[in-house]
Amino acid sequence: MPSLRQLLAAHAPVLLLDAASSRVQAGWLPGPDLAQSRWATSDEETGVGLFRSVEALGVDLGAAGAFVFCDGPGSVLGIRTTAMALRTWGILRARPMFAYSSLALVAHALGRPEIGVIADARRELWHHYNLGGKLRRLPTAELTGELVMPARFRHWSQPPAGLTEVPYALADLLPCVADADLFRPTDAPDAFLHEEPSYVTWTPQIHRAPAAP
Repeated sequence: MPSLRQLLAAHAPVLLLDAASSRVQAGWLPGPDLAQSRWATSDEETGVGLFRSVEALGVDLGAAGAFVFCDGPGSVLGIRTTAMALRTWGILRARPMFAYSSLALVAHALGRPEIGVIADARRELWHHYNLGGKLRRLPTAELTGELVMPARFRHWSQPPAGLTEVPYALADLLPCVADADLFRPTDAPDAFLHEEPSYVTWTPQIHRAPAAP
């Protein structure tokens, strides 16, 4: 997987979109010097905030050499709205697309393997990532050690005791991870899934009135 610096050297300028939290973040990265990046954010729902943020950047989408986006964990609706926009823009003009993990990004920026970065996975389960480890899904009872959660990440389950919230501002995080191999090429942008969904099959039957006694 390429690092952000390698990705920008090969494809800049790049449009980066992140709707994993309740705050949409859009960035225009013109080259490896991240100090020249431009950012726009929106707290509106993703279907509106995403496009207003891109508009606020004042850039020509046609000039983007690649798209980068967060595929989760985080707001599934926000991520899928972003993926839909990228698939549409990719049809208008094909270009490389890259995905990254929100929790891996935070963990690499913190640089401390003993810290677990978590996000709600619903039904008393949590996405969990340690630097150098793998993204896992754990029940609340199995969450141990020092834990942090990115700011503005929604949760439905009761957070574990001692959980600390950490900033999730890409303008500050990305320079800390510019050389980390966090970005995966994809030709089908979508939300991250731990496993593909399974479906129960059923045999259709014609409805009949109950038999007379």
